[in-house]
Amino acid sequence: MHPFHFLADARGIVSGRELAELARRAEQTGYHGLVIPDHLIEQLGPVPAMAWIASATDRLRVAAFVFNNDLRHPAVLAQDLASIDVLSGGRLDIAIGAGWNKPEYDAIGLSFDATPVRQARLIESISVLKGAFGEGPFSFAGEHYTITDLDGYPKPVQRPHPPFLIGGGGRRTLELAAREAQTVGLAPRIQKSARSDPQSITVAGTAEKIEWIRAVAGDRFDDLELNVYPSGVGPSVTDHALAEAREAAAFLAGRTPVDLTPEEVLESPHIFIGSLASLEEKFIRQREQLGINSIMVGEMGPFDTLVERLAGT
Repeated sequence: MHPFHFLADARGIVSGRELAELARRAEQTGYHGLVIPDHLIEQLGPVPAMAWIASATDRLRVAAFVFNNDLRHPAVLAQDLASIDVLSGGRLDIAIGAGWNKPEYDAIGLSFDATPVRQARLIESISVLKGAFGEGPFSFAGEHYTITDLDGYPKPVQRPHPPFLIGGGGRRTLELAAREAQTVGLAPRIQKSARSDPQSITVAGTAEKIEWIRAVAGDRFDDLELNVYPSGVGPSVTDHALAEAREAAAFLAGRTPVDLTPEEVLESPHIFIGSLASLEEKFIRQREQLGINSIMVGEMGPFDTLVERLAGT
């Protein structure tokens, strides 16, 4: 089994001093990384924030969670990311996805293409990123990106490239992650849409996605890390888990065509509701049963003592 790796995220707009203090506290607590969302909302931009976090720490890994591929050309992103890897001494993780939040696209006049188009663009982008990180010039001719004899600089410290985290809820994206990533993010599909799949948030739904990954990854499956994060409802450390699970089930019922029981909510790898002791047991159980070892808990604070106990074990 892979050791537990816990991630926390840093949201909002804070001063450099406050972000540095948060990063140092995350490192001292035992978090594997401090990550920055990538949205056009009230937050710091991920690239400068990641560089700032790296400068304030010695071991903490840095990443976005996750980059929206459609907001940056991959060759430009490659230079930014390789620069952070150099400046941090090789502590960069690259978490990237196809983009999903349509209102952000609408706000800046960016076309929100159909899911297969965004996925195809992500596939090409990963090829461009890895090409830029490689030795010597490379060229790429795709439907969405064209690169001609570009030798990307700087080269990252981590060779052949920094670790990739690619995640999603659909089979095509998860199969891409199985081929190209070092960590696969398991995301449920619980948005209000025709593609909503309420069962994907359950243990059984997660196990099905892992089998898709295993079938494509083949011999490299055992080397992959599997990641989950709070989805649908926020994490809650509480001694009244069943009551809160009933409320969560009622909330989710308004977003999906199929109701989930409170018990299914509490068991879900994507919902963190319970006492610290029960959540510790849950994380250990789902690592044993599903192989999930990478957990993004959200903001620091509520889970810190659990992280101190489990991180790296």
